[in-house]
Amino acid sequence: MIVDLLRHGEPEGGQRYRGHGCDDPLSARGWGQMERAVRGEPGWQFVVSSPLQRCRAFAEHYASTQDLPLIVEPGLREIGFGDWEGRTRVELQRDRPEEYRAFYADPVHARPAGAEPLAAFRRRVEAGFDTALRPLQSERVLMVVHAGVIRALVGWVLGMPDDRLYQLECDYASRTRLQRHPTRGWRLLYASRV
Repeated sequence: MIVDLLRHGEPEGGQRYRGHGCDDPLSARGWGQMERAVRGEPGWQFVVSSPLQRCRAFAEHYASTQDLPLIVEPGLREIGFGDWEGRTRVELQRDRPEEYRAFYADPVHARPAGAEPLAAFRRRVEAGFDTALRPLQSERVLMVVHAGVIRALVGWVLGMPDDRLYQLECDYASRTRLQRHPTRGWRLLYASRV
């Protein structure tokens, strides 16, 4: 089985922290990014999506235009950023510089107030991934998700500790490919390809 993890395109409202508490729709540019990301890629047999609109709207559109079945999996929603939801990096660097620096120095223990713990997030994502794929007999699946979800899944496949997840860059509308080998389990074929 091959699973292509497609990050959503650019949402309306520009660059800001969007977890599962802030869900802006895709911008016109974001829709264009997504269209380009899937162009010329025949062969997906199933589409799986996060329930958040910045993923789900495109997943529903793509599945319907390609006559593909769609699963919306709640466990694949983005990590919750608590008090940082909807804030920009510039705002946080200006208004909460110590908190901002602490988070990037130690994203496991210096979480924003009310943020979802990384370990709990990873367990949720891994369970959601398994729940969505378990009943499928498909060989190729398109999964429309978030940067955090992609980081969590790549971290799971590679055995990365929580504190290393933010080392993986994940551009808008980029694809990361995972393959399940019959005897060796899941492996990463490539990451963040635009």
